[in-house]
Formats: sequence, C-alpha cells, structure tokens
Amino acid sequence: MKKELIEKIFNETAYVRTGGSNEELKTAEYLKNICESIGVEATLEAFEVDMATIHEATLTIDGKEIACKGYLCAGNGDVEAPLYYLRDTDKYSLSLCKGKIVMIDGYLGAWRYRDMLENGAVGFITYDGNVNFVDRDIDSRELRSYVSEGKKIPGVNINAKDAVEIINENGKIAKITLKQDEYKGNSNNVIAEIKGELDEWIVFTAHYDSTSLSQGAYDNMSGCIGLVGIMEYFKANRPRYSLRFIFCGSEERGLLGSKAYCAAHEEELKNIAFVINLDMIGCIMGKFIACATSENALVNYITYLGNELGFQVKAYQDVYSSDSTPFADKGIPAVSFARAAGGNLAPIHNSYDTKKVMKSEQMIEDIDFITAFSSRMANAIMCPVSREIPDNVKEKLDEYLLRKRK
Repeated sequence: MKKELIEKIFNETAYVRTGGSNEELKTAEYLKNICESIGVEATLEAFEVDMATIHEATLTIDGKEIACKGYLCAGNGDVEAPLYYLRDTDKYSLSLCKGKIVMIDGYLGAWRYRDMLENGAVGFITYDGNVNFVDRDIDSRELRSYVSEGKKIPGVNINAKDAVEIINENGKIAKITLKQDEYKGNSNNVIAEIKGELDEWIVFTAHYDSTSLSQGAYDNMSGCIGLVGIMEYFKANRPRYSLRFIFCGSEERGLLGSKAYCAAHEEELKNIAFVINLDMIGCIMGKFIACATSENALVNYITYLGNELGFQVKAYQDVYSSDSTPFADKGIPAVSFARAAGGNLAPIHNSYDTKKVMKSEQMIEDIDFITAFSSRMANAIMCPVSREIPDNVKEKLDEYLLRKRK
C-alpha cells in the first residue's frame, strides 16, 4: 500500500463520526468510494440503532453547577438526592446506594449499573479525562439498552478534574436534570467482496465509527486503511477462498455493526471459515499483538510466522473487545490484530486520537505482515484454523457478552 493513499484517507476522514450520525454515513459512503476506486464493488447495509437528542442536562452539587453531558438513552428525570461516591463494589458499599445519586469511577459497566439499581440508586455520575491534562473535555456517553434492560435512571458524565473537586470538597447534595427525545436511527456496514475459487469465505472486519470527541485516526481508521491495503493486494492476486470485507458501523456503541451483520446473515455464517479483525494498527509507538479467539494452535502459528518474517508480534488466546467477537460467538474462529501503544502514548476515545499518533511507514509494515498472514489463510488448501471455539474461550465470551458474571 502506498503512503500517499494512507495519508489521503487519514486527512479526508479527520472528523468525529459517532454511530448513527450523518458524519458516520458520510464516512460509509467515502469508504464505499475508496473500495470502488481500486476496482472492488461495495454496498451499504443499514441496521437500526437507538438514538437520542438531549435538550437539557444539568448537574448541581450543593447548589453549584458542574459542567456535564447527559447520558443518551437514559430517559428523562429530575432528581435531587444525597451524593454517594461508590469506591468499591462489595456488598456493604453497594448497600449505601439506596436513595442516592451515585458517582462511580470509569465506565458504567452492565453489572455495576444493575447492582446500583438493585440497591436503590436514583441517579448516577461518571467521569472521564485526566486531571493532569490541560483540557476539560467531557465525553458524550449512552446508557446502552443491553445494560439498562429497560430500567433507566438519569445520569451525567463530567470531567475528572470536577470529580476530584467534588469529593475533595465533600459534596453532599446532588441534583440531576435530564430531558431528551429517544428514537430509532440507522447505522451502516460497508461490505465489499473479492470472489475466489471457493464458496467458503474469509471475512475481514474493521470499524470506522469514532467516539464523540475523537477523530478516530488510531481507533480505528487505521484498521479501515488496513482493510483497503489487504483488498488492494487480493484484487491483484486472486485468492483460493472468497473474501468479504466489512467496514463495521457503531462498534464504539457496543459492537452493533458486527452484531447486526451476524443477525442478518445467520444462514451464511456456516460458510465463513475464519475472521480477521483489524482494530488500531500503525501508530508510532507500541507493540504489535494478535488476539486469537480460537484454538491455541493459532497463537503458535502467528508466533512462528512472525519469526519467519522477522516481524515482532505478541500472540495470545483471549476475547478481544472488537468486531471479531460476535463472529466468534457464532462459532467462527477469529483473530484481532492491533499495535497497542497504551493511553500515555496514543490515547483513544478522546480528542488526542488524531493523525499525529500515526506513522505511515509503520502502517505499511503492519499491513504487510497482516497481508502475508492473510495470504496463507486465503490460499490454503483447507483453512488450518479449526472451526470450533474451545470451552475456555466460550466461557470468556459468555462473560464478555454479559451472559455470565465473572
């Protein structure tokens, strides 16, 4: 893949594109055009997503207004109650949620939300950002339907600096007002195919949406560029297996694009031999990883291939939080490739995720390795990865997809 095309795509998609937004649709159409410019026909496949428009979101602590953003899809409410900082999730700490507006650390996970409701919380506050960064950015978050299960209490998100001040000053009474309209919208998967000799498929995935503050260069336009580079190679070198490329929408909202694809194409899944997912490659810093949601033999295969090609890769067996997971949950083995730099070097889900953390030469190196691996899979007499998911990985899938609690 040429550096010029990498730079062009990064430059022309340097904007926020949250799932279900007009900007996400604009990017879907852009990626469709990119595929067709290299001679591969592509289509947009829409799927339904929850949407909301917030009209009012306020938080006061002891009468002092705190900058916030309301949780999308968390319903409407006007609640005033004692503030409680939930520092841990042991039984006693949770019991103190009753009748309180509860502040928690980090993301609002499904089990924590359900525990709070079960113990009588009437509202919630989360925070993000970094107390040492100069910005006071606040991410826009949502109460996902599979988290709330229809049970909604009002919530807001604030900046970490304000969270520290609230607790330092012993904030006592909180008030949240949240007013919004909730409705159904559409997101899209972009699907392109290269027909091989067989009617069995290897599927490539990468998500193209971003979070509300992010241009999403690293997470994950880099993965989309990777798919384009692989597509270029196989357009010129016809594979034995047929290939399907899925640029997934609304991944940041809970893997919605890949989940929707698996639901809409249930009958076709039996013809998919393997899934290769790209989520965050090509950044300046960090180590290259391969997360195999499959038999452990694939871990050894990738390690050996890295040694053969002189490419440093850390392979391991696990469930990766990306679009490979819904396929693996349907019994299709998968691997996710990433160059993991960490939050201090290439932070994601915030305004620092821009082209500045990326390096075109590293993108090319990463794409070349993934293409070499993909070529071995796509041209195999029989895909060497066993089409079954081991029991230990199934258990991790159950935990990740909230069917089982850790």
